[in-house]
Amino acid sequence: MRVAILGAGSLGTIIGALITKGVDQNTEVVLIDVNKAHVEALNTSGATITGHLETNIPVKAIVPDNMEGIYDLVVLLTKQTFNDQALKPLLNHLDENSTVCTLQNGIPEEFVASYVGKERTVGGAVGFGATWVSPGVSMLTSSYETVQRFAFDIGEINGEVTERIKKVQQVLSHVGNTEIMTNLMDVRWTKVLMNATFSGMSAALGCTFGEVLDNEKAMHALAYVADEVIKTANKNGNKIVFMQGKEMSDLEILKGQSPKDKMDFYHEVWGRHRALKASMLQDLEKGIPCEIDFINGYVAQKGREFGIETPYNDKIVELVKEAEAKKIVPSFDENIKRFH
Repeated sequence: MRVAILGAGSLGTIIGALITKGVDQNTEVVLIDVNKAHVEALNTSGATITGHLETNIPVKAIVPDNMEGIYDLVVLLTKQTFNDQALKPLLNHLDENSTVCTLQNGIPEEFVASYVGKERTVGGAVGFGATWVSPGVSMLTSSYETVQRFAFDIGEINGEVTERIKKVQQVLSHVGNTEIMTNLMDVRWTKVLMNATFSGMSAALGCTFGEVLDNEKAMHALAYVADEVIKTANKNGNKIVFMQGKEMSDLEILKGQSPKDKMDFYHEVWGRHRALKASMLQDLEKGIPCEIDFINGYVAQKGREFGIETPYNDKIVELVKEAEAKKIVPSFDENIKRFH
């Protein structure tokens, strides 16, 4: 079996390394990334994981131009902003039996399927976070217990439990617990909820998840971000589901409730991710476009379609877009004032 990790950034480096360590000799794993310095470091010094897991694992890495042959499983971890560049060259390395498992943020299955075919597309959500450190080095910013318990939720778009999704589960289980879901799109919306809240606020305020948790005004706004996501998802015909050991739909602000009623929930679930810095913020720090249009922007877009107001998601998009245009890192002290 030939496995390709396409997009070996902060998450892809950790995922690719742990799969490489776990598979048998009959399985070939290659990490693919456009960053030549990163690829060189991975080949020369191995994948170094720091943070909540300290290890170094020898891996094979290449740039996309060096892809060869047919890959049986492609784990897609590129940012959605680079979908066109990533998927076009991949087509030459897939056959009718290949599977592309998109673990990208947002709800990318429809777009990926439009390139590689619905019959080759499965998806999933990642339950842990990582931060880029330097070429060849990635920091695990969620606890290793979180990885072991909640690594991935995966599934077929139509919800069937097929032999191929079981094979994907077997490969990803070398990273951590991998659940097959019969309601993938509900899971996707729930992951959007998780990203739109803390990743969105982390990017908009230029801070870690812990700094968001510790600020009352930020958490007030974040609670309404979640409420907008849930109401929009429900209108779209999807349910927010159980994830990270909690019933995420409970974050909806019902009549008679306030954001304060949800704070214990947020601290219980996201307290274990305090050190995490959104990948969108990491992109802003590098001066490159981030995935805001595919996360908070996606919620705002769907909200407009259904006549649901999404002022808090709109504000996050506005602040992140401003930072992108100016090529600056958002200021917590300045931007927190712009939430009401």
